[in-house]
Amino acid sequence: MADLIVSGLPWLLSAITIWMTVLAGNKHHLAWAVGLGNQALWLGWIILSGTWGLIPMNIALWVVYARNHLKWSQP
Repeated sequence: MADLIVSGLPWLLSAITIWMTVLAGNKHHLAWAVGLGNQALWLGWIILSGTWGLIPMNIALWVVYARNHLKWSQP
């Protein structure tokens, strides 16, 4: 089961990342919330797959997406 998740989940996560980017380009208010949820899924995949080199990017995107979500939530 873990092998299936490690090999298949990146396809779904990539699709969510593309969708989130389109939402952000359309200035949709939920774009960054979708991105934050997706980063949680990416973190799970990173841990499961042992792809530790992606941790810095994951942390940076958590910070950027949270910042953007807060900025877009203010009037």
